[in-house]
Amino acid sequence: MKNVIQKKMKKLIILIILGQLSHNGFSQTCDCSSNLKWLTETFEKNDAGFQYVIEIKGENSYATHNELYDEKASKISDLNECHKLLNDWTEFFRKGHLNVQLMPQSENTSEQTGSSDKEIIEKYKNSEQFKIGKQEFDNYVEKLGNNPGFEGVWFSEPYTIGILKDDKNPNREYVGFIVNSTSPYWQENQVKLEIFKSNEGEYSMKYYMRDHSAQDFEIVEFYGKNYINAGSGFIILKRVLPQEKTEANIERYFNSMYSNKPFIEKVSDNTLLLKVPSFSYSNKKYIDSLLNSNDNLIKSTENLIIDVRYNGGGADASYEGIKPYLYTNPIRGIGVAYLSTELNNKRMVDFINDPDRSNDDKKWAKESLNKLNKHIGEFVNLDESIVSIDTLKNVYPNPKNVAILINRYCGSTTEQFLLEAKQSKKVKLVGATTAGVLDISNMYNIISPSKEFKLWYSLSKSYRIPVMTIDGKGIQPDYYFDKTIKPYEWIDKTIEILNYK
Repeated sequence: MKNVIQKKMKKLIILIILGQLSHNGFSQTCDCSSNLKWLTETFEKNDAGFQYVIEIKGENSYATHNELYDEKASKISDLNECHKLLNDWTEFFRKGHLNVQLMPQSENTSEQTGSSDKEIIEKYKNSEQFKIGKQEFDNYVEKLGNNPGFEGVWFSEPYTIGILKDDKNPNREYVGFIVNSTSPYWQENQVKLEIFKSNEGEYSMKYYMRDHSAQDFEIVEFYGKNYINAGSGFIILKRVLPQEKTEANIERYFNSMYSNKPFIEKVSDNTLLLKVPSFSYSNKKYIDSLLNSNDNLIKSTENLIIDVRYNGGGADASYEGIKPYLYTNPIRGIGVAYLSTELNNKRMVDFINDPDRSNDDKKWAKESLNKLNKHIGEFVNLDESIVSIDTLKNVYPNPKNVAILINRYCGSTTEQFLLEAKQSKKVKLVGATTAGVLDISNMYNIISPSKEFKLWYSLSKSYRIPVMTIDGKGIQPDYYFDKTIKPYEWIDKTIEILNYK
């Protein structure tokens, strides 16, 4: 039983980056050295992966790392700069299941401080502008013919962006400027993005975030005629004008990728698509309800595609209802050991007090808490053995073939699901290698004494270490989709694979 606190990887990445950027507008001071000292002491004592990395990289390497960051912290007084430094410090250990979050500050945003829109507009008033009259632009867009390319009107909430070929600036191919914005951070005609063309004919983008800082994306491509994709989905622009018909598979892709709830859809005569955007515990009831209402349909259909792209994890209990449809033979699982500390064990108390948890869950948490408290400072196995073997009663004739779509944003509990699912003779993994954030897991958090930061760290270490590690490697697909197969083509391509004779 694992209560992994992990959201969809793609959303987590975006929220972390935006969380960092959105606080840059209003500078505040902090004691960065004290915050770093708190971070290192808390992490060393409580994180389940700390000693594991030290044994690999060595004490001397860690000491050198700390000396470097101590010196850097002593020169930093800005809260946002300190936030970046703390997160940079954590990268010595791992990329996933570890993050320092900046707490909402009373002067960070207009919503929290009452800072007026006028003050925000004033702050960014000197950003570059692309001057063109509304009527002139409207007339130009109206005359754009078929295949207008980048030019036209695009939408990326909360901005409507005009894009034109920029003949006046030899340093860029296209310029994107604000046509309409519901945010005070960006005003009409301010340059929101620039598109560049390489000698090889490929395109890149410089995109200006809410705080007007620049983010560079090396790959910019069209998905059909109506979507621009930059940074593997980090920036998605949808065409508003001129209106173009969207291909069905592309529209299906975007509807699927941005759905918050699971759904089932028939995608061919003999194939169902089950989309699971998240294994969060709150999503379990929706997954179970969906499976129950479509049970006969699933069991009477030859092929099943399970799309877990961008699913960053959640709770193992959320995917239990899917397993019977995949099952062909006993499923072997390798457990985890929990690091017992006074802080870490509070997580079990939180679990016991959670009104959404069942009585059985709370009973398990109480028994686990008692066991953990008897072994402070040690790693504790909360299960009866290291290995579990899950044997189900039935092997259903259908679905006969199951493909699970994966990409580099699949992590945590989703990777645990894949380790179990791929043991079935029915199942093949299709797509790209996953994120690789599973070995050190079960996240918990603590707020700094300064109330400025929140540390998210991990409580458990897998018994798969070091023989079969996932962190930093990911889980590879059985069928690899290279970059020539666009993400919106994956479902159709998978249907072909499932129907190979």
